[in-house]
Amino acid sequence: MDHNISLITTIASAFGAALILGFLAERIRVPALVGYLVAGILIGPATPGYVADVHIASQLSEIGIMLLMFGVGLHFSPDDLLAVKRIVIPGALVQMGVATALGMGMALWLNWGSGTALVFGLSLSCASTVVLLKSLESRSQLDTMNGRIAVGWLVVQDLATVLALVLLPALAGVLGGATVHLADVKPLWMTIGLTLLQVVAFITLMLVVGRRALPWLLWQVARTGSRELFTLSVVATAIGIAYGASALFNVSFALGAFFAGTVMRESEFSHRAAQESLPLRDAFSVLFFVSVGMLFDPAILVEQPALVLCVVAIVIFGNSLAALVLIIALRYPLNTALTIAASLGQIGEFSIILAGLGLSLGLLPAEGMNLVLAGVLISIALNSFLFAAIEPFRRLVLKRSELARRLEHRQDPYAELPMSTEQKYLEGQVVLVGFGRVGHRIAKALEERGIPYVVAEQNRELVEDLRKKGMAAVSGNAADPAVLIQAHIADAAMLVISTPDTLYVRQMANTARTLNPDIEIVLRTHNEDESLLLRKEAIGTVFLGEEELARGMASHVLERFAPQQGPAEHQHE
Repeated sequence: MDHNISLITTIASAFGAALILGFLAERIRVPALVGYLVAGILIGPATPGYVADVHIASQLSEIGIMLLMFGVGLHFSPDDLLAVKRIVIPGALVQMGVATALGMGMALWLNWGSGTALVFGLSLSCASTVVLLKSLESRSQLDTMNGRIAVGWLVVQDLATVLALVLLPALAGVLGGATVHLADVKPLWMTIGLTLLQVVAFITLMLVVGRRALPWLLWQVARTGSRELFTLSVVATAIGIAYGASALFNVSFALGAFFAGTVMRESEFSHRAAQESLPLRDAFSVLFFVSVGMLFDPAILVEQPALVLCVVAIVIFGNSLAALVLIIALRYPLNTALTIAASLGQIGEFSIILAGLGLSLGLLPAEGMNLVLAGVLISIALNSFLFAAIEPFRRLVLKRSELARRLEHRQDPYAELPMSTEQKYLEGQVVLVGFGRVGHRIAKALEERGIPYVVAEQNRELVEDLRKKGMAAVSGNAADPAVLIQAHIADAAMLVISTPDTLYVRQMANTARTLNPDIEIVLRTHNEDESLLLRKEAIGTVFLGEEELARGMASHVLERFAPQQGPAEHQHE
């Protein structure tokens, strides 16, 4: 049988090599994704022996990116993005500007042209969504405040990069690149206007039409009772909308899939959709890392080690420090600043796409493309270590630096309740940690019963908005004893932790019990193993899930506060 089975051999070799090397990496306490990258190098064209099909692997990795972004969209609403807009929009633009300037400086030092320097700098400024999601998911931080800021930051980055990808062909001649088809290129102002119009049209279509159509479609498929049809509908929606967004609106696959997820989350089956697509997301995300490794030529490490180190320094330190300084300047905690800085200390898929486009337009030499690929591979391999170093580094800095301690504990107008706060919020109240989707529903249930509560929330902008509405709220991470003290936890009747930030749940609970031994604690988690462990430790009443969780937590709190009224008469949607 003389059949062309390059697709099958590529998948088989990629998964097989990734499994073996990922397992070995874990055994020596190195992140598995490092093994995936090495697997890609071994089956790539730069090493002897079997060579897999790079183009097929690249397309398969695109599917992984679509499914991952779709999964993020299922847990990330436009409201989440709007809630952090005051930090992610200026933050992403400033950080990209700093990294681009550093990359341009290096390119100009190498006597490359200004157009080449611009493309090279931009390629070093775009963090990988895939790497960020894997890092946040592995640490159960995707639904936390830090996770929402990081995801929102990358959404803004992606939008800016999409605009750059559309504008580069139109600007190629001006920047010193190839002038192919310039007769067909529209004026710059028209290109920018058309691009923005297409993006706005797509987002509007998804939010207006998709918000109604996709949940209805999911409901109709779920009614059939067929699990495979449900899974098929989820995958078809994610990939179909991603492709349609690219073909019809010139939007990237990643952004298309992301917005497909944001509108499908309106369905009551959104949690099930996320679970059903999880195995495919994991499998195809492995192919992304393998495909990155296949593009890398290790020879550059020997031929240009100094330049590779410069690129890695720009990616890891340039991006990270720019974000760190900006977030601290906006009065966010050191932990948030370090988390976002680590999130941005790597580059990935958009960097490869930008550099590839620059190469095809004559705006980037082959050496520049190889340096970008080296930056991608090395920064991805080191990113897990950056995340692991966050907490030890934070403790070290706070211990050694008086400035860091002042910044961590500086006066924040929203870090304590106003002197005019009514007594009912200071004694016998509920302290509600987190005001996301679940927290908002619990708060609504408390308001309807007239039960006073104080919100403790990391998002300063959200706390500011709550204060304007006359609600009692304090800004800060509730793992910090000072935040719970300001929420008057010592005299509270109950602590409700609505954020699934399992990293700090125990700190919050221990602080609450130290200050108020008789307080009742209610908390949530997305992880079943974590749920069993928390129950075993008897930290408090644990709820697991998403939609059912919000209703269950609200009913539990209401029953405790109004036992004479019996169980809650209704469930809050």
